[in-house]
Amino acid sequence: MRSNAPDGNAPNGIVPTRFAPNGLARAAVRFKPASFAGTFVALIMAALIVSACGILLETGARASVPPGRYAKAPVVAAADQYARLVVGSGDSRYESVNPMPDTARVDAALADRAARAPGAEAAVADFTFPVRQGDAALTGHGWGSHAFTGTALTAGTAPRTGEVVLDAAAARAAQTGVGDIVALETAIGRGDFRVSGLARAGSGDTAAEGATAWFADAQSATLAGHPGKADAIAVLAKDGVDTDALAAAVEKALAGSGAQVHTGDDRGALEDRGLGYAKEILTGLGGSFGGIAAVVAVFTASGTVALSVAQRAREFALLRAVGATPRQIRRAVAAEALLVAPLAGLVGCLPGIGLAHWWFGQLKDRGAIPEAVDLHVSWIPLVVAVGTGLLTALTAGWAAGRRGAKIKPGQALTEASVERLRPGVIRTVLGLGALVGGGFLSVVAARSAGEDAANAALGVVMLFMLAVALLGPLVARLCAALFGLPLRGGGAAAGLAAANSRTNARRLASAITPIVLAMAFASTLAFLHTSESHVAAEQLRAGVTADHVITHPAGLPAGAVDRAARAPGVDVAVGLLDAQVLVPVGSGGDRWLQGAATQGISGTGAQLAKVQDLDVRTGSLEQVGKGRVAIDRTLATSAKVTVGDKLPMYLPDGTRASPEVVAVYGRGLGLAAVTMDRASLAPHVTSGFDSTLLVRGGDAQALAALGEVADASGYAVEQSTDRALNAWANYTMAGVLGGFAAVAAANTLVMTVLDRRRELGMLRLVGATRRQVMDMLRWEGLLVAVAGVVLGTAIAAATLTPMTRGLTGESPYVPPLVYGSFVAAAVGLALLAVTLPARAVLRDREG
Repeated sequence: MRSNAPDGNAPNGIVPTRFAPNGLARAAVRFKPASFAGTFVALIMAALIVSACGILLETGARASVPPGRYAKAPVVAAADQYARLVVGSGDSRYESVNPMPDTARVDAALADRAARAPGAEAAVADFTFPVRQGDAALTGHGWGSHAFTGTALTAGTAPRTGEVVLDAAAARAAQTGVGDIVALETAIGRGDFRVSGLARAGSGDTAAEGATAWFADAQSATLAGHPGKADAIAVLAKDGVDTDALAAAVEKALAGSGAQVHTGDDRGALEDRGLGYAKEILTGLGGSFGGIAAVVAVFTASGTVALSVAQRAREFALLRAVGATPRQIRRAVAAEALLVAPLAGLVGCLPGIGLAHWWFGQLKDRGAIPEAVDLHVSWIPLVVAVGTGLLTALTAGWAAGRRGAKIKPGQALTEASVERLRPGVIRTVLGLGALVGGGFLSVVAARSAGEDAANAALGVVMLFMLAVALLGPLVARLCAALFGLPLRGGGAAAGLAAANSRTNARRLASAITPIVLAMAFASTLAFLHTSESHVAAEQLRAGVTADHVITHPAGLPAGAVDRAARAPGVDVAVGLLDAQVLVPVGSGGDRWLQGAATQGISGTGAQLAKVQDLDVRTGSLEQVGKGRVAIDRTLATSAKVTVGDKLPMYLPDGTRASPEVVAVYGRGLGLAAVTMDRASLAPHVTSGFDSTLLVRGGDAQALAALGEVADASGYAVEQSTDRALNAWANYTMAGVLGGFAAVAAANTLVMTVLDRRRELGMLRLVGATRRQVMDMLRWEGLLVAVAGVVLGTAIAAATLTPMTRGLTGESPYVPPLVYGSFVAAAVGLALLAVTLPARAVLRDREG
């Protein structure tokens, strides 16, 4: 049979039929199953992690919540619920977008303009705000919302100013009826209201709200603490009016007001504040973490494919010697990838879907994702996962077999018999470039602070890992020389293990790289959390100096600060209103909005200093007041401000402000990053009830009527417990990446052991005992594990040190037991991965 592409190395272009590339590929898979089993497993794992992250990314992009409260209002107008920061200029101009920490509100008077839009039957300003009746929490609304929620009176009349309508649950809890007076607490304080009627909540008022109270629309905005402002404006349509036509008319009527018009599922996003954050979390996991995970998957899978091809270098050399053309060798490698990669990708997508479901469920169970959001699984991430595995297999196979295919047959046989001592020039240059780049970024990160240091440090781990992958043989040879020194005096088996490691650096590199990956990424993710939690816990313990800390699940009662201050023996009582603001950080064209925990204080800065030690570095807390704030030093560094400067920020509802910085302190991670006066913060949050009350002096029993009372140490333990419950995210990511790399490492070690059947048989023939052979392999596995752990630890340290110093101001905190478990897992995995297949090989040889 004449070849379609004659080659000078095959006389007259004559090549036997058995050299057809597809036939070579099928024969290789059939008669060399061990190598392809390892490749198959590696590609399955790659498809698993890429498909899972892709599913989360797509779910984040498509996530929506069907409207509940606004289901019967076809058009809803509301303020933009995203803070937008324009960065750069010209072609590099872009917009940084973040969800508002709280609800952005519109002018309630816009309801009149919307009602005059053609096709509009009515427009209702909607209000939702917390109300307290004793220890019971109620949800307050304006009565006008009954027009679109379906709520109806069962007794009495609609409320007027100073009156309230209660549902059955609220009336029963208050033991009251129509005509009675009930005491209620709202954002403006405690007041008495006459019960004008009782109502049955409609479908728009029953979404997990519990007890409900309705007030007169004219009074609702004031009771909510936002005079003249409404959460949204619901527009009802006249009979026969198309929703799109009504939306266009309302948009025209409200032009220039800043209000945005919503229809369809966009209305649901206005009701559930968690949707915006859920989209951020899902796209962050699927995008940022998914990108890192995909790189790790490609690294490990390509290394396994390259090892599989390299193990058959002798076979390819023999084929070249008996007439196979370079093109046929390359096509055979490609055909092997086409035979293995698609099937492996499809198999890997199944557990990938399972992992995405589990991860999504965990996020939903912890309240990070609204219940109404569903996981979206389509063909797109699955095709991407299969395609990534196929492209990885083709590229790695081509790179591994390129030299053996292009050089002369005699030279190919020579190189296949011994390992090349010098790696490729291109690979060496790229590896050195990655190493230098990682070192440069390490210096940049060490000289930076705040988020700048963290962002620079992320590049460090990626570049160093790329350097390890590209310079693998050189790194392995160096490790073998260094860690092999102690083995030379450890007996025949240990000495033989050291010699094997030095002379088979490529094989050693293939096993070391996945362990380095596992150790570096798992350590970085796990110890970043432990470092932040450790510093935050220490700051919290040192920062709370009050004798008593009072909290309440529904928020503290109105007037709690004054009541506590009048209690016998109380010296100082300061209420804290917890919220979050957005602060532009970074510099130049690289700026973004960073969330900063904020506390609004009811007293003066001098009073706060008696119950909370913020560790003030510059300035004075006594100056905190209207238009003046104190901030944490890490935030100050990230925002490039100091005492006396203006700090641009978005308040919780999106209102822009630029208060003066009057103090910079050091305990913002454990306490709050921004401290401001309560009066400036309260009008911009939904709940005006204080979160915490700090008291110096007095008796705990006398304060118990205000809420749950704890001392400073008890409060610190409680807060630390809450923080520990959120640690699962970092540990899960560490488990996914570390577990993937660990499986890849075990897979590679098994492949190398199974490929050494002839070598192990020769050792037995020349007189080595079974125990000596097994000891040699164990020493080799230990060397691989130690080298991987040391390199991975070094990369993690180079990444974590500038990152934690930038974020916390402290060095990394590494719990010895956690780190020890990582080391033990790496060593145990390496020993297990060489011992089990070695026993099988020796048993087969001896049988």
